[in-house]
Amino acid sequence: MVSSSPPPPAAPAAEGGLTAGGWRAVAPAVLLAAWGGNHFSPLLLMYRAVDGYSAVEVNLFFAFYILGLAPGFLVAGPFSDEHGRKRLVVLALGLGVLGSVVLGLGGAQAGLMCAGRFVSGLSVAVAMVVGTSWIKELSSHDAEPATRARRASLTLTAGFGVGAGVSGALAQWGPAPTLLPYGVQIALSLAAAVPLLRARETRTGGSAGPARSLRADLRVPPAHRRRFRRVVLPMAPWVFAAPAMAFVVGPALVAGQVGPYRVAFAALAAVVTLAFGAGVQPFVPALARRTGGRPGAVGLGLVALATAVLAVDASVRSPGLALVCAAGFGLGYGICIVAGLVEVQAMADPHSLAGLTGVYYALTYGGFVLPVLLAGLAYAVPYPGLLAAVALLALACTALVGVAAGRPREPEPATA
Repeated sequence: MVSSSPPPPAAPAAEGGLTAGGWRAVAPAVLLAAWGGNHFSPLLLMYRAVDGYSAVEVNLFFAFYILGLAPGFLVAGPFSDEHGRKRLVVLALGLGVLGSVVLGLGGAQAGLMCAGRFVSGLSVAVAMVVGTSWIKELSSHDAEPATRARRASLTLTAGFGVGAGVSGALAQWGPAPTLLPYGVQIALSLAAAVPLLRARETRTGGSAGPARSLRADLRVPPAHRRRFRRVVLPMAPWVFAAPAMAFVVGPALVAGQVGPYRVAFAALAAVVTLAFGAGVQPFVPALARRTGGRPGAVGLGLVALATAVLAVDASVRSPGLALVCAAGFGLGYGICIVAGLVEVQAMADPHSLAGLTGVYYALTYGGFVLPVLLAGLAYAVPYPGLLAAVALLALACTALVGVAAGRPREPEPATA
């Protein structure tokens, strides 16, 4: 069974010597890794126009990104729980730079694009799992649990949003559109390495106690499995399904109305989504108090509403309405990602924090396959009908999470 013993003596000592700026030394690196993963999204339309890539090839680039995410989510967390956070976040930052170099130089070669996206996915996954766990630990001396989760999620959201906005603008109006976006991310990543190398480690080698299997590190503690299944599991995929619909599906639906500004509009949709996602996160603790511990249900309700409006926009094709949907998706994303992190961090003991966080993020990224599924089904069912069905599914998950989250946490008997 997973140990519930207190953190090793070295960790509180290290954290106790830190000011509130301790987590800020790590945040720029996590932000730049997220930037490197998401700034590719608004560039997809550019690659189709400039290099003539087909829709199948663009989906292939996305598939390799997912392939890079998977090992990062499932392996990096348990490894860092055993051996420390710092070396892996440094690795994530370096992989982000490598991925940008490959993508910048290989824009005309599909093989290099796939390789670059794989490396970028690995970088993002390691930064998300290990970096957010490290930020939480560096915040433990000066912040309540909801604030720790919010610091981690805001760092990621800022990276995803700023990266998409800056790179989209550079690709639309800047010189060398296939090179400059990556050059900016590389330069800022090198700058972020300076405070990162001075950051304090919170877990030292061997501090996690007896060596455990990968399966044990990724397993949800028995006492929390029922709540995990009924609250975290139905909510997690919508965390990134929401922004995927906002800045992949929405801009594609209105591409004919925005003409030559397709790349800029896709970037704007991403910025609107993630700006609203970041803006709502400081209010999640108050929302939890007002809803009796059901902020996730509120977030899912907003996702369902935004999807229903997008179903209408699939018929009217209004860019303005697509941006309204992006704002709604952003609010749902921002609430759900914090609510899920709070739930998961409450379930994890000090020796499985990053491992369980990796499981959570793996579930959230499953939502990014939704645009691909919709594109495949659109040959048989029009988008208005598809999106209406997605809205009903989101509404069903809203009801499930609303009922389960309101129940008191009851420990389950351990199972063999």
